[in-house]
Parts: sequence; structure tokens; C-alpha cells
Amino acid sequence: MSFLQSFVSTASVPYKSYSRSLTSTHAIPYGTSIPVLTTTKSYHCYHHYNSTRTSATGRTFRVVCCENKENAGGDSIGIVSYLQGKNYLITGATGFLAKAFIEKMLRTVPDVGRIFLLIKAKNKEAAIHRLKTEILESELFKCLEQMHGKSFKAFMMRKLVPVAGNVCESNLGMDPYTANEIAKEVDVIINSAANTTLDERYDVALNTNTRGPSRLLGFAKKCKKLSLFLHVSTAYVNGERQGLIMEKPFHIGQTIAEESATSETLPKSIPVLDIIAEIELASDLKLFVHENVVAQKMKELGLQRAKIFGWQNTYLFTKAMGEMLLNGMRGDIPLVIIRPSVIESSIKEPFPGWIQGSRVLDPLILSYGKGWLPGFLGDPKTVIDVVPLDMVVNASIAAIAKHGIAAKPELNVYHVGSSAVNPLLVHDLFKFSCNHFTCSPLMNSERTNIRINEMKFFNSMDNFASYISDEIVQRSGLMDTTITDSKLRGKLEIKRKKIVEHVVHLAKIYEPYMFYRGRFDNQNTQKLMEGMSLEEMRDFGFNVGSINWEDYILNVHIPGFRRHVLKGRLVF
Repeated sequence: MSFLQSFVSTASVPYKSYSRSLTSTHAIPYGTSIPVLTTTKSYHCYHHYNSTRTSATGRTFRVVCCENKENAGGDSIGIVSYLQGKNYLITGATGFLAKAFIEKMLRTVPDVGRIFLLIKAKNKEAAIHRLKTEILESELFKCLEQMHGKSFKAFMMRKLVPVAGNVCESNLGMDPYTANEIAKEVDVIINSAANTTLDERYDVALNTNTRGPSRLLGFAKKCKKLSLFLHVSTAYVNGERQGLIMEKPFHIGQTIAEESATSETLPKSIPVLDIIAEIELASDLKLFVHENVVAQKMKELGLQRAKIFGWQNTYLFTKAMGEMLLNGMRGDIPLVIIRPSVIESSIKEPFPGWIQGSRVLDPLILSYGKGWLPGFLGDPKTVIDVVPLDMVVNASIAAIAKHGIAAKPELNVYHVGSSAVNPLLVHDLFKFSCNHFTCSPLMNSERTNIRINEMKFFNSMDNFASYISDEIVQRSGLMDTTITDSKLRGKLEIKRKKIVEHVVHLAKIYEPYMFYRGRFDNQNTQKLMEGMSLEEMRDFGFNVGSINWEDYILNVHIPGFRRHVLKGRLVF
């Protein structure tokens, strides 16, 4: 019996400098010592910033050196000069990260060439419509609109070229003429297209996350003046690796399960990854199951295959295979893989708190604020790796310039995250969220403030499920003996059941992250920053070590989420 038949039947290197002034509230982990750059009149002073508490300020500072402003900060990468006049092709153009990238480019380097935007659309007219409604009218671009005034739309339409296409189709879904014109002009390709649903259908995720990048690379080889191909992945593509995880590329057929094997592991028990076979496996499944259940079976297959090879879910597994194909196919094309961790709202640019849609942390934060999540499955001491959107954009731009200038036929990997230099604990995430909702509570249907308490943590699904079921009964009103209306009690029971199912589902989805034991080394990213001039660090900085997590969660991220995603809604 085939598998398919069986399945159907069954301590880091610190940053050199900081682009922001140092304050005593910056969240540096206790016990670490990081050199920090601050400005005093005509000098840039490097302080040794120790996290030992003092009675006066809560921190101890020691000046270790000062140098003249003009000579501090190392050599310049030449970011702006490289970006000027270049033409770009960006996939996933209406997505969260790509839109922020477009905005940053046009705001800081207005004399870039043309930016071709690959947009899923039936035709050019539909692509233009999406450009206008999803990009030009986005609040993200208000700063640009203020800069250009009445000429804003003309400027944007002159720079941005919407292209109807899809990375899931051959030749990227572009018509031959358009594809030929782009191939003549484009200097840099940025692939941010992805299907980020953690438990997506296996065939769908493979088509977008695994085959999509290889199709785009195939097109890149036709581009006559291409100097760089940048692929956006995720730091969590490292799967079930533990400890300090280095910025290394994946090779064809490499698996986490194989890395985890011990000398006692039988060779036959170590699974062998064949990407083509995985694609065929997903395709063949449709022949073995009824169309009414194919979607569910395809989701189950993806999760099962991911776990066999050492990844937590279908999304991460298919993204890893996408990286493998890129590495195997790249040839002489300079390739950069950016691996951000959990990307959340902007911390600074173009304004604090901008976010599009509900990101990774937000379903948890919102459920907690609604009072639906008094407890959760997870280790409170687990580090959840988070990075603000604008820092990912800046790191990507710096990498593009550095390697676009070098134009070497090599692969460089960058982790853009916080766990190795400025870790945020799960406990602190919920503590800061609790503080926010205590000061600015949501309201229930009766328009009374929803009170939340400190998060309780559980280390087993059974204990958590039992607790949450009992807790929601208490909160739903079903224990109120004065409610005698059978219809009302029936409605309350239906609501209780839906909430419990939702919360248990969240726990299952987030379980791998709530007990994660890996931290993402970012030495390559730090070296990238060390090569920047002071002016570049000011305009394109990505110092994750400077983030004050309490301030960010409390005063930037959650308010931004409530404004841009919840649209100011208070009643739930």
C-alpha cells in the first residue's frame, strides 16, 4: 500500500551602534552588555549599556569612547545612490510588507526608476483598479500624499506600473509583450508573494510558496540587466531547530528531521525529502478522495508531511522547500534571502502603528482583550520573536544595495528578528496587553467594559481545554439561575461553544510557537548595519536592540491595530 493510499484510508554578537538616542527605558535583556551610539553636540558617544539595575535610573551606563561625528559609523553602503534610477519588479505588491517597501522607496528615494507591481488580476484594467484602491488610497501613503500634494497621483502612476499576473501560473501569468518589456528593464526583483495560512491546503501552499519562487527565478534568468533577486522568507522556516539558529541557506532535500537524528537512529527511519515527489503526492491525492472531502484531506496531508520532515506546519514546510529550489536553481544570479520573524506594526515609519490585517500575534491579543482568553497553552518564559514592519523594510533595502552593488553570484541569508538581542517573553506580551486593555478596555454587547485578568498558562492541551470550557461557562451567563428563558439559554450555549472551539483552535495553531526553543542568530544582519554610515542608520535603521517592548506593545502596536484593523470598534 502506498503512503497516499494509507493516508486516505487513515549569547549573540551585539550591535555596533544605535541610530536612536539611548534612554533608560530601552529594553535590553538583563545580564547583557551592548555598545550603544548616542549623539552629544558634535560627537557620537559610544556607551557600554549594561542591564544591571541601579537605584537611581534602573540602569548603569559607562562611556567607553567618543569620536568625531563625521568619522563615526563606518563606511557607507551607498544605499540611496544605488537605488536611484533602478527599475524593480515586486510580487505580492498589495500585501503588508510590499506596500510598506513601496512607500519607503518612493518617500526616501523619489528618483527611483519604475516599479513594476505584479498584481493578481484578470487584466490590466483590474490591476490598475487594485493599484488605485489598495495602494494609492491606503492610509500608509498619506505622508507621500502630503509631500506631493496635488501631484501625488500623477507621481505614483508615473512610478508604479501595475502588471496583471500571478506567481502560481506559468510565465507568471503575464502576457508575452509585458514579460519581454520587464525583462529588458528590471534591475532588482523582490519576491514577497506568499500564502501565509499555517494550515493551508498542501497543493495550494506548494504552488505559491514552493513553486512560485522558482517560477519567478526562471523569469529572472531572462532579465538582461538584473543585479539582484531578493526573496522574503521567514525566520521560522528553521522549523523545529533549537538553540541559536544560524543564518544558513537550505540545500535541496535537507530536512530538520535528518539534522535531529542521533547516532542511534536507524538510517531507514530518516525520511528523505524529494520536492518533486511531494508535488506529485499532493496532485495525486485528488484521484483518491471524493471532491467533497479533498480540501480537508489536503490540509491534513500538508500538516502530516511537514511534521514528518521536522517542520511545525504546512506554511513553514513549503517556504523551506521554496528556499531549497531557489538555492538549487540560482546559478550566477546574486540572491538574498530575508528571513524576518513575526512582523507586526511599524514602530516609526511612515508613522507608528500602521498595520494591514490581523497579523500573527493579533488574534491572541484581540481574544485576550475580549475576555475570551483568560488562559492559554504555552510556556510564559518562551521567547516570541517579533520585529516591526519598518525595520524589515529598512534591512531589506540595505541588503539590496549592498549586494546589488557587489553583484556577486552568491547567496546571502539575513535573519531580521529580536530573539537573540532583545527577547520578548510570552509572559511579557500578555502582561503588556493586559496593561493596555485595563487602561483602554473593549466593551461587550451590553456596552459595559470587559475586565481582563493576568494570563494563566497551561503546559498541556487537556488541562487548558478543561479550564477554558469551565471558564467560558462562568463568563457566558449560563451559571446564572435567574435566566429561565430556554431560547436565551440556548443562544448562550451556542455562543459558549463557538468561543471554546475558537480558543482551542488558536491553542492548536500557536502551540509550536508557545513552546519554541530556538533563537535566531543575526550576525549577518548586524554586519550589514555596521557597514552603514550614520546618515544611512538614521534613514534606514533597523536596530531591534533599541526597541522598548512595553512601550511598543502598549502604546504603538495595539493602538495601531485598533485604529487600522478594528477601525476604532469598541463593542464586541
